[in-house]
Amino acid sequence: MEAAARVIARRGVRGLRVEELAAEAGVSTALIYYHFKDRAGILRATLEFINDRAARYTTERGDDAPPLDARGELEQTLLLEFQDTPDVRENSTAWGELRASAVFDPDLREDLARATLVWAQEVAELLGRVRPMSGAAMLAASAERLTALVEGLSVRWLSGSLPLAHARDLMAGAIDTELERLSG
Repeated sequence: MEAAARVIARRGVRGLRVEELAAEAGVSTALIYYHFKDRAGILRATLEFINDRAARYTTERGDDAPPLDARGELEQTLLLEFQDTPDVRENSTAWGELRASAVFDPDLREDLARATLVWAQEVAELLGRVRPMSGAAMLAASAERLTALVEGLSVRWLSGSLPLAHARDLMAGAIDTELERLSG
């Protein structure tokens, strides 16, 4: 799955060739097809992999790290999407490639919509822990805005049109704005 994320990040979904994926992973194309059945299976599994990896790098903390309050968890979850590390760059690039390809691929569109919904629900849950008196519809709308902003800022950062520190500052400001909106 790491190989699939790398190839998609490097070549895009349209540029994904099973032969290149097999070579990147160090396995045969027959094994790829045996395990994933078809291209759609590869894309579905890659989407799941990058979601799982993002969950790890946005939530993992050292054993000696003090516990976070609800707001700290929310900020960590969203702000750690902006790190200049190979995993984060690759994940953000692959996610963007999958999102762009979903415009033309209805099967991928459904999988991506489902993954996006889960992510927005997770962020809405974190928002609800910070602002427990907010209604579900307000929490969902705030989560939608924040997750969409992560995606947009990531594209700008990865394309070089926005410095990483500025993307993080904009995201932090948006978190403040959404929490203020939820308290009013």
